[in-house]
Amino acid sequence: MLVVGAGVVGLFCALYCASRGFRVTIVDRHGEQRDGCSFGNTGMIVPSHFIPLAAPGMVAQGLKWMLDPAAPFHIKPRASWDLVAWALRFARACSAARARRAAPLLRDLALASRACYETLAQTQNDCGLERAGVLMLCKTSHALEEEGRVAEQARSLGMPVEVLSRSETAALEPGVRMDVAGSVYYPLDCNLVPERLIAGLQRRLAERGVRFVWYTTVSRWVVVRDRIRAVVDERNEVIEADEFVLAAGAWSPGLAQGLGLKMPMQAGKGYSLTWRHPPHLPKRCAVLVEARVAVSPVAGALRFGGTMELAGLDECVNPIRVRSIVAAIPRYYPEFAPADLAAIEPWRGLRPCSPDGLPYLGRSARCTNLLIATGHAMMGLSLGPITGKIAAQLLSGEATGFDLALLSPDRYDASASSI
Repeated sequence: MLVVGAGVVGLFCALYCASRGFRVTIVDRHGEQRDGCSFGNTGMIVPSHFIPLAAPGMVAQGLKWMLDPAAPFHIKPRASWDLVAWALRFARACSAARARRAAPLLRDLALASRACYETLAQTQNDCGLERAGVLMLCKTSHALEEEGRVAEQARSLGMPVEVLSRSETAALEPGVRMDVAGSVYYPLDCNLVPERLIAGLQRRLAERGVRFVWYTTVSRWVVVRDRIRAVVDERNEVIEADEFVLAAGAWSPGLAQGLGLKMPMQAGKGYSLTWRHPPHLPKRCAVLVEARVAVSPVAGALRFGGTMELAGLDECVNPIRVRSIVAAIPRYYPEFAPADLAAIEPWRGLRPCSPDGLPYLGRSARCTNLLIATGHAMMGLSLGPITGKIAAQLLSGEATGFDLALLSPDRYDASASSI
């Protein structure tokens, strides 16, 4: 079988397929040393994030943010019908009914994925898995009230959660001073070091005989009737396989078009800054709620990540977006000054965002031997293991235990769903 894409999702697909006896080849447009969105993120595994990106109220909030290029969410103006169509679908998806349908599925997938990480760490914790939970830090009492309502939804889904006062929050983090009204604590959330995870996965795959083909871009597919026979790269070299997994992140829609598959997606650019030797190190990950900035201790360093910028497949660093992250930090952590982060080289990555905020996962109706595994937005690390496990089960003809109808890769392709 051939996996297209060596991000966290593609690597986990390869791992679980190899464990079932598949002979796996992975191709990727970059080399072994790369820095895509699987690498510089905050490494948070968050069952608490059961509300999809297309959430109720996001349209109004997004319109308000649109006028501010430093806001947590920004769409770079450009002439693109794909962007317009994506935005219209996003607006339709931002309904309370859809969020209610998606929440139990996202919860179950995230908890199953967390269990996979636990199993992975038991054999060799080379990813630095930490199980300290995540604090949703609220600067204002209004934000704390809103997060409290989300906490009630979490409880209704059987998720453990605590709403904490200012003093209770401080007691959980005695090593760092915070200026917050309170927080919501999700004890099941955890974190790891993304770079170590990817390196460890590649070692495990190499040990299982998985073949890596680096610096290879798929230029076209060879299709006979409803089955893919091979891919052809930019050097006109042919790679044959009997099963294919498309897990190319933000580049997946372009590849899917070569098969006539409509899979709307926008690349959501995010940024992070890694402070190697901070004077104070929190014990737990946090989300700065109003600023939409994530904070994660990673191997003795402190990583700040955030923003969602829709600017196409542009990987350039926008300094305005980076400054918005830096400016938010001292509002919650008064002992950290913007000057402390001034010399840090920012990282950026492109997250694959579907219009409804849910992944594309399943077999395609257009090609009987194609499985789609992409579109995870900010949840690629959280859902990577369970995505890989489900992919292997589907390719092996096994039951997954999940109702994947909401994740159908054909849900925006009316012609494919009628095939």
